[in-house]
Amino acid sequence: MADPDSTPTCPECNGVLRTRDAEIVCEQCGLVVDEDAIDHGPEWRSFDDEEIDRRRTGAPLTRSRHDRGLSTEIGYGSNASSSYNARLTGRKRRQIARLRREHNRARISSKAERNQVYGFAEIRRVNALLSLPDCIREQACALFESAQSADLFQGRSLEGFAAATIYATCRTRSIARTVDEIVDVARADGSELRAAYDALNRELGLPTGPIDPTEYLPRYATKLELDTDVEKRAREYATAMIEAGRVGGRNPSGVAAACLYKAAGDREEWPSVTQADAADAGDVAPVTIRSTVDVLRDIGHRELPAD
Repeated sequence: MADPDSTPTCPECNGVLRTRDAEIVCEQCGLVVDEDAIDHGPEWRSFDDEEIDRRRTGAPLTRSRHDRGLSTEIGYGSNASSSYNARLTGRKRRQIARLRREHNRARISSKAERNQVYGFAEIRRVNALLSLPDCIREQACALFESAQSADLFQGRSLEGFAAATIYATCRTRSIARTVDEIVDVARADGSELRAAYDALNRELGLPTGPIDPTEYLPRYATKLELDTDVEKRAREYATAMIEAGRVGGRNPSGVAAACLYKAAGDREEWPSVTQADAADAGDVAPVTIRSTVDVLRDIGHRELPAD
């Protein structure tokens, strides 16, 4: 029986085996004894004495940049103590700063690209503040570019179109975001957003439909600190209104808030959730909550059984 602690040798010439990259090779006869399909080493070679952090891959292509992220940038260095900039003299440093400034200016060659840079930056900012996924940002930037190609910017603000593309994308993807929520973080007011959205919907024919009130329930239930049973009951109320055809013409955000208010009352949590609280969560007036609750009573949906 072979000694497990003995050094492995070549099966052909009993030579010493060494690991080179992804292969185990005999130093004497060159026989490849074993190989690993994955090379865990770097994909570049450096002949300098210093360790250089070489990166062969850049950022992925993105629609949220006017140049799709393909242009280069003159960086500043990630580590001031070891970066190239730290070894530059004052005169050379000023020259690099001028080159960086002129390079940034050369990246934008027309007014259309300048508008895209500004609009895309606003879309990225609003998208981040609303905690929306990256797919919303990418689609909103593509919609912004389509609006620019259709000459819809004339007489309307870029901020309004940036906010409108976010709202339109959320509508097409059935993500519940109200106009007021977007206006609160955008640099456009409600009239600018609605004017831009009307132009997008009219000229580009957006595939938008009515918003399902149930899309608002998880967020509003979290705001009102309601448990999952109340949210489930509110979903049943909203579904009953949809099936009865009583949602048309109503604010879906108000319908969701009213369903949560009614469901909380069924669970004997009525004192903890008032009409004002529900109206504040849904960003509607308290009268909207009362009128929707009256509709639910007219439908005659069964009450939630007591615990």
